[in-house]
Amino acid sequence: MFAGWENFYFMLGSAAAGLIGLLFVVVTLTGGLERSQAMRGAALYLTPNVFHFAMVVTTSAVAIAPRLPAWAPEIVVGLLALLGLGHCLRATIGIRHFRPGSEAPHWSDVWFYGRAPAAIYFGLAAAAVGVSARMALAPYALAGLLLALLLLSIRNAWDLVTSLAHRHGDAG
Repeated sequence: MFAGWENFYFMLGSAAAGLIGLLFVVVTLTGGLERSQAMRGAALYLTPNVFHFAMVVTTSAVAIAPRLPAWAPEIVVGLLALLGLGHCLRATIGIRHFRPGSEAPHWSDVWFYGRAPAAIYFGLAAAAVGVSARMALAPYALAGLLLALLLLSIRNAWDLVTSLAHRHGDAG
């Protein structure tokens, strides 16, 4: 089902893997923050972003891995989509219920860190079912949704870095 998609998934997976590495550099920007604030921010913003990038890497690897059974990609994508929905739910609830005394989240945080990724993961779960049913458009849906997840994660990583850099500059 993924014949001819090797270059696409290789490019997508490589990009996501490189961006995971860059997020480790972002962690150094939390050095000036109070520990509990940094840990809460990492749980709500950084960890889901790393998961999204890892989802793209894993799905890309499974899509181009040689000699895997035909059911492997649909099972892996389906399970990762369910885990992704859990991350999105946790992020949405956590962002909506910020602690008094801390800086209130921006109104867009719930949408870009919670609801938009949840919609993509819902679509990925549907695409996994489509791949299982051998629907002709399923590989295109899966590719488009993974690209959307990667681009959304890049947007969120940029938002996170600029927010942390601003706070780090204020602390110094």
